Amino acid sequence: MTLHGKSLINGKSVAGTDGETAGVDPTSNETLEPPYTLISSEQLREATTAAADAYPSFSALSPSARAAFLNTIADNIEAIGDELIARAGAETGLPAARLTGERARTCNQLRLFADVVIRGDFYGVRIDPALPDRKPLPRADIRHYQRPLGPVAVFGASNFPLAFSTAGGDTASALAAGSPVVFKAHNAHPGTSELVGHAIASAVAQHNLHPGVFSLVFGRGADIGQALVADPVIKAVGFTGSRSAGIALMRTAAARPVPIPVYAEMSSINPVFVFPGALEGDIDSLAQQYITSVTGSSGQLCTSPGLLFAPTGNAGDRLVAAVADAVQKCTGQTMLTPHIAAAWQRGTNDLESVETVEVVARGEDGPTLNAPAPTIFGAGLTEFVDNAALHAEIFGAASLVIRYDAASDLVTAINALEGQLTATLHLTDDDHVDVAPLLPLLEETVGRIIVNGWPTGVEVGHAVVHGGPFPATSDSRTTSVGSLAIERFLRPVAYQDTPQPLLPPPLQDSNPWGLSRRIDGVVVSAR
Repeated sequence: MTLHGKSLINGKSVAGTDGETAGVDPTSNETLEPPYTLISSEQLREATTAAADAYPSFSALSPSARAAFLNTIADNIEAIGDELIARAGAETGLPAARLTGERARTCNQLRLFADVVIRGDFYGVRIDPALPDRKPLPRADIRHYQRPLGPVAVFGASNFPLAFSTAGGDTASALAAGSPVVFKAHNAHPGTSELVGHAIASAVAQHNLHPGVFSLVFGRGADIGQALVADPVIKAVGFTGSRSAGIALMRTAAARPVPIPVYAEMSSINPVFVFPGALEGDIDSLAQQYITSVTGSSGQLCTSPGLLFAPTGNAGDRLVAAVADAVQKCTGQTMLTPHIAAAWQRGTNDLESVETVEVVARGEDGPTLNAPAPTIFGAGLTEFVDNAALHAEIFGAASLVIRYDAASDLVTAINALEGQLTATLHLTDDDHVDVAPLLPLLEETVGRIIVNGWPTGVEVGHAVVHGGPFPATSDSRTTSVGSLAIERFLRPVAYQDTPQPLLPPPLQDSNPWGLSRRIDGVVVSAR
């Protein structure tokens, strides 16, 4: 399709009145056509007002109608074809194979949430029937279900132009919950956002929904982002990005006359702990797997391992030597934007300037612009615990190897860590005694514990947790990936002694949506 460089507001293409931006090819720093006009705060209010108008009808859709809508979005995205992959590649420097997989993940997420909606577990229906003869007091009829919060603001992520962007997990889960979405596009990949935005808007029209169910806006990041979060129509926020930007949104949301939740995924260095038993196997393979995880997508993944704890001694020395050999064979990959590449360079320069940190090894710069050499650093455990500079996230292909003397020393290291998305343990049966005391500490610190695997690559399913204590996320009770992500955009409401005709469908005795419900504490299946 022809790209227009405009926002999509209430079903219409809208030219912004507050300047322009454009995508940039990070391999060459060349500006891509077309320019994208940026909306004003007044134009933003058109989008939020439309979302408020759409909310009553959209939130009342039956599960089958909402699921069909989500499936149509997935179909429409796939129908864009190679044009979507080509544009996303031009705007991000990511290879076609990675983007093809990301498109599949995006569509699979939408279809997963369609299945979740049909199943209806997320409504959480609980019915305590009246007990008029109960002594000493009768019990009222009380019925509870989860209803959508209202319009949601979603911010696109820089590193996932599809799966964490326009139709990504935040948008999919909010729409599945019954909440209209006002989506703030990431200015690093505007063409990709527009292509997917039209796919969603087309699905809205195909299902005869209110056009305010979805709006896509381009705007100045701080100004429009803050205005969107401050808008009284917005009831929740989904965000993936830097800690500074996430905290700024959190402050705005908390300062509103009516505060709202911000579900922000921000910062994580994802420690990997290697225990002695794991070094009795193929050390070269273990080192290569680590470097592959560090350098995949140029390290621009929120689960990239920024720390590896390795024991001191001969076996640990051989692991570090193998890591050095593996990274020296690596060539830098194009980073997402010149800004991100410059931030990576500042971060690695700062780490290298720390007196107690050494450069273990580095690879070669890539052949394109913004493709710095992957780098592995090294330090001791005491230095890591005592120096906050060694805990800073470097977004890109860099990692720090920490040497420790005994497994018991890792208690201090774990206690020094900020909240993380993941922790990874490489071990054998012989290490169980050392590992067991650490698991309760890791449960306090991370959202996902991985054994003999690697943190990069997040399964989209029902059991996954992609979240963790601050600053990994702003709310450690939630996940931004998987079917449980829908719970972020719901709140409980109870009806007491309400006549059947006035009850919402999930709570009616006739159960017209065919939901499984908990009645008097017992789960009753409708099927």
